[in-house]
Amino acid sequence: MSHHSNGQVLSEAEIVLGLRSGCPVAWDALCDRFGNRVWAFLVRLVGANEDVVGDLFQETFLAAFRSGRNLRVEGTRLWSWLAQITHNLAADHWRLVYRDRRYGRLPTEAREAFATDLEDPVARVFQGETVAAVRGVLAGMASDAVAVLVAKYVDGHSVARIVEEFGGTTESVRSRIARARRDFKSRFDRLSAERQSMS
Repeated sequence: MSHHSNGQVLSEAEIVLGLRSGCPVAWDALCDRFGNRVWAFLVRLVGANEDVVGDLFQETFLAAFRSGRNLRVEGTRLWSWLAQITHNLAADHWRLVYRDRRYGRLPTEAREAFATDLEDPVARVFQGETVAAVRGVLAGMASDAVAVLVAKYVDGHSVARIVEEFGGTTESVRSRIARARRDFKSRFDRLSAERQSMS
């Protein structure tokens, strides 16, 4: 947690106001509060290669620094905003690295995406060659859909916590998760069918 010089924890609203005015204390608070989570989200999206994750991590916070002055005071959820920036950069990376090998054999780090924690049931599902397809599908989806899917099924967050982080109501978040699942499934099925037709 980040603190004022007098020891008080900065609220999310105070961080937003500080980012809008370019306050270094607010910037430090943002990095302290969300740095580990941005790193973990990137590992889920692009794999565990520290050089790649480190570069994208820096790019994410540089982009956040540039756009922080334009944040809305009302209704901004910092994780939702950062997750969108993170996903967009990870999607660009995915397209750049994998566009020429969509159907070919993928490098080892691509097969490790969701398999960095073998205790995670989702990680087990996504081990092996499939993980490359999963990343490709996530790269093509809307960033808010990817963020709620990862929050629910990878990080194991409750609907209540997702409401807190992304806004909306319990019902609207449940609907977003259901829509994101359907979108993921239809894209994944389509990709699988394409691969089978080419094999």
